[in-house]
Amino acid sequence: MSEKGAGIRLDKWLWQARFFKTRSLCAKQISAGHFRLNGQKISKPATIVRVGDGLVFPQARDLRVVKIAALGTRRGPASEAQALYEDLTPKPDPAEITPDVPNNDRKGRPTKKDRRMINQMWGKGP
Repeated sequence: MSEKGAGIRLDKWLWQARFFKTRSLCAKQISAGHFRLNGQKISKPATIVRVGDGLVFPQARDLRVVKIAALGTRRGPASEAQALYEDLTPKPDPAEITPDVPNNDRKGRPTKKDRRMINQMWGKGP
């Protein structure tokens, strides 16, 4: 499969690259229309992908942007799967990852004052 112009089904490649646990999950997500291949929306799991193609898709709460670096021959270990793509996903700011929680250095249950601040932060109650 290393010849120029060779391709593989998108659902099979995603499964081999370990983005999804099963091929049926891959096919379901692709059929839902959440994938873009080289900027074009696709909805067929049997779409052929080739080396150098760009792929944008949601995975959990993140939007993944990858470039296909190789076509796999099997679903191997994670180290082998990571060699199949180049991850172009922008890294989030550290400030976005950790929310501002009042008195997060304490142990145990929050005090009444802490609960009020948390509720105010989440827009619940006065």
